[in-house]
Amino acid sequence: MRAAPSPDEIRRQNLAVLLRHVHSSGPMSRTALAERMGLNRSTILALTADLAAAGLVSEELPGQTGKAGRPSLVVRPESERVYGLALDVGADRLAVARVGLGGVILDRRETRRPSGTFDPNDVIGALVDLAENMIRGSGPETVCVGVGVAFCGMVREEDGVVRYGPNIGWVDVPVGARLSERLGLRVVVGNNANLGALAERERGVGIGVADMIYLHGEVGIGGGIIMGGKLLGGEGGYGGEVGHMIVNPGGRACTCGSYGCLEAEAGELALIAAAGRADLTGRAAVEAIVDAAARGDATARDALHQVGDWLGYGVANLVNIFNPTMVVFGGVLREIYLASAAQVRSRLAVNGLLAVRERVRLRTSALADDAPLVGAAELAFADVLTDPLQTLARISN
Repeated sequence: MRAAPSPDEIRRQNLAVLLRHVHSSGPMSRTALAERMGLNRSTILALTADLAAAGLVSEELPGQTGKAGRPSLVVRPESERVYGLALDVGADRLAVARVGLGGVILDRRETRRPSGTFDPNDVIGALVDLAENMIRGSGPETVCVGVGVAFCGMVREEDGVVRYGPNIGWVDVPVGARLSERLGLRVVVGNNANLGALAERERGVGIGVADMIYLHGEVGIGGGIIMGGKLLGGEGGYGGEVGHMIVNPGGRACTCGSYGCLEAEAGELALIAAAGRADLTGRAAVEAIVDAAARGDATARDALHQVGDWLGYGVANLVNIFNPTMVVFGGVLREIYLASAAQVRSRLAVNGLLAVRERVRLRTSALADDAPLVGAAELAFADVLTDPLQTLARISN
C-alpha cells in the first residue's frame, strides 16, 4: 500500500497545480483559483505568496468589478521574468522564440534556408547562436527554465535523438544532448506536428476539443493526433506520421523512398510541380500559386484542385479511422486548404463514412506558423510546472 502523501508533497503538488492554472488560463482571481482547486482562500493565499516570493507570479487588484466588498486579488504569471526558449527546425527554416510563462511570445526570430540536406553541425551551431543571442537580450533579472525543440521528423523523446528526418537527411542525430551541452540548459525535443497539435488544443482553435487531428505542412506533411485529450504516440513515440500514408499507389516519389505518400501528392512540392513554378520554393511558392489562382490563372487553379483532391483522400482516411471532432490545417497546409477547401470537402463527402464525417469540423490553425514553437515552449516549461520551487532552485545553482 502506498503511503499517504506528506504535507510537503501536497504543498508541492498544489503549487504546481496553481501555477499550471495561471499558465494555461491566464490571470485569475484568488477566488476563482480556490473554486477550481477546491481549496480554502487562506491556503490559496499561502500558495500564491510562495510563488510570488520565487518570482513566478505577481498579484494585483482587479479592474472595476461593480461588486460590493473587498475584491479578490488577481494572480498573473510573471511572463516577462520567467521564460522558456522554443526552437523550430523545419525543412526550410530555423526559428527561435522566447516565450514567457503563460504562453506569451516575447521575442521571435527566423532564418530561411533552401530546402534539402542539412549538415547537423551547421544547424546545431546556428540554433545555439540564435538561442544565445536571445538569452543575452532577455535582461539580467530574467530566468530561462528550459529549452524545447520542435523537429520535422521522427524523434525519440526520451533522449532527444532524431531517429529520422527524411526531408533534411538526418538519421540518429542526438540533437537534445548536443544542444544541452552547448547551452547549459535542459533541452527536450519533440516532433513539430505533435507539438503543433498540443499547442492548438491548449491555446489555438482546438481549445476544449478532446479528439483532434492536426496536419502540419512545410516541405512535407506531419500529423499530430489527439484522442481522448491525449496525444497518440505509439510504441517508441513515432506515431502520427500521416504524411507517409499511401494515398496513390505508384504515384509521385517521396523522400522516404516510397511512392504516392500523402505528402508527395498533396504537399508543397507537389503543388509547385503541378503549377510549374520551379522558379520559387517554400511558402513564397505556395503564396504565389494561391494568389495566381485567385486572379484566374487556370494552371494554378488546376494545381490547387489536384492537390486538394489528394489532401481530401488523406483527410477522409483519417476521419474514417479516428472519428475526430476537428481536423486542423497548419503551416503551408493552411493556405493550401483555404484555396482548395471545396475539393477537400468534396472528397471527404464521397469517401468519408457518413457516421464519422457528419459532425467533423475542418479548421485552419489559429497559431499559424507559431504552433510548433508554442508547443515546444510547453516542453521547456514542463519542469517548472511540475515542481516550481525546486526547479528554480536547481536552475539558480
